[in-house]
Amino acid sequence: MNEIELKAAQTLIGLALSEDVGEGDITTDNIIPAETRRKAKMVAKADGIVAGLPVAEMVFKSLDPDLVWIVLTPEGSKVKRGDVMVEFEGTYRALLTGERTALNFLQRLSGIATMSGKYADAVKDYKTIILDTRKTLPGFRMLDKYAVKTGGASNHRIGLYDMAMIKDNHIEVAGGITKAVNAVRSNIKEGIKIEVETTTIAQVQEAIDAGADIIMLDNMDNETMRKSVELIAGRAKVEASGNMTLERLREVAATGVDYISIGALTHSVSALDISQRLED
Repeated sequence: MNEIELKAAQTLIGLALSEDVGEGDITTDNIIPAETRRKAKMVAKADGIVAGLPVAEMVFKSLDPDLVWIVLTPEGSKVKRGDVMVEFEGTYRALLTGERTALNFLQRLSGIATMSGKYADAVKDYKTIILDTRKTLPGFRMLDKYAVKTGGASNHRIGLYDMAMIKDNHIEVAGGITKAVNAVRSNIKEGIKIEVETTTIAQVQEAIDAGADIIMLDNMDNETMRKSVELIAGRAKVEASGNMTLERLREVAATGVDYISIGALTHSVSALDISQRLED
């Protein structure tokens, strides 16, 4: 994880423990002596890709700085049901108090990585790159996108500030694609890419003429996408978006698009089933 992702994780962990633990774990703290130590492990209960182990470690170490954390399946690796992902030792209180929070992070991020891996694998025979979107859990943007990368897919823009994306509403207000592109280009820093959303061949041509860096083919059928790619002819990068199911990916990639963006990587993810088990 990079510095920005680690900082985001630390902030989220603080919020998560605050809402879950509050003023204290009144069950654990009144049953378990403070000095008691135990060993535990995280076990995969389904096949998938691991993501979020550093975040889970941060959860437990915020409760027990002396925690010992031994990773057995490195971040981004594939696991099978029954595989032990990590073994750790710390105060019994920390292991019980932090369990749910650590698993919430680890299961969500591993679920995103697992889904991202399936989509990336589907187009491995093509040049096409699978991208995520901004359809992330509010506050989790950096971690959700980290999990996408860990699973083998790639990140689209992080937010509204690092790439310009001109969509149908912008085009309508500006009075056309050309006017919208010119308005943005005259006011952004050099090096920032401009992407234009298109739904017809005519719009694709206008986006080409306006000098868009990336042209999104939104909700087009495969044949229209193929014609659009031929028309663009390398003058801009091409992104396909809209109704991109796992079953359809290879057909879309075969049209020659550079990217396929998929909101489901983060907004419709199923958490990977993982359990924490105490060792005798």
